[in-house]
Amino acid sequence: MTIRFDGKVAIVTGAGGGLGRQHALALAARGARVVVNDLGGMVDGSGGAPTAAEAVAAEIRSAGGEAIANGASVTDWNAVQAMVADATRAWGRVDILVNNAGILRDKTFAKMDLADFRLVVDVHLMGAVHCTKAVWETMRAQGYGRIVMTTSSTGLYGNFGQSNYGAAKMALVGLMQTLSLEGAKHGIRVNCLAPTAATRMTENLMPESVLRLLEPAAVTPALLALVSEGAPTRTILCAGAGSFECAHVTLTQGVHVGNPGDAAEQILARLDAICERGGETVPESGAAQGALEVAKAMQAQR
Repeated sequence: MTIRFDGKVAIVTGAGGGLGRQHALALAARGARVVVNDLGGMVDGSGGAPTAAEAVAAEIRSAGGEAIANGASVTDWNAVQAMVADATRAWGRVDILVNNAGILRDKTFAKMDLADFRLVVDVHLMGAVHCTKAVWETMRAQGYGRIVMTTSSTGLYGNFGQSNYGAAKMALVGLMQTLSLEGAKHGIRVNCLAPTAATRMTENLMPESVLRLLEPAAVTPALLALVSEGAPTRTILCAGAGSFECAHVTLTQGVHVGNPGDAAEQILARLDAICERGGETVPESGAAQGALEVAKAMQAQR
């Protein structure tokens, strides 16, 4: 069945170029009404002009779609609320939120200014929090919502010189994990997308031959799947160069050591067994860790 978004309203942040632009164009091409949000700043977050968002919105309208441009910074809670109010005033609802806006301020942790750390976290994490909070009650009331957090392999697995970006991107996974649980009974499905794509944020990190393979349009099918009516929830979908994978936060079966005086020494000595991945699980919630630990402790007492 072809995925369509007729009658649906989508907000895409950071949609003035790169991945966000492709997401917005694809949603509109499949029938969605789209709020194209972009501050229009530089990769490091400096500056700002609404022209990028306006150009994409105009592109959608010229193709026969419906779109409005918005130049709000996702770090500005009042501006984000106004953006959502504009969308609901124009179209009556918000069905889809794609948290895509982001910046880079790369340096090794030793050389990084704390202001640069804080700003990256503010844009990626708090920007997504602001946008999600602004649409949450609308989605709860209408009994339907699809939200995607844009995470990154840097957050999932680390990358030299990107401690601020990695911390923010992994925080979005934690946000998704809990919101997917809280939104389930209200028809709100929340997922993460971890893209690998050639954008302004990656053009200086990879050779030209690789960048050609990593066109942003090759990531967007994953986004469309994650915001469709048949979307999963609590999924970390990875995408790049036409390949798609799933990342998991898992829990090993571990070992019961107890709390003897040499427990720390035993942990080091048995670390391989503790980290053994055979039988690992993907817990349904954080309570699973405690349940596993208590069960092992009780078994050890028998």
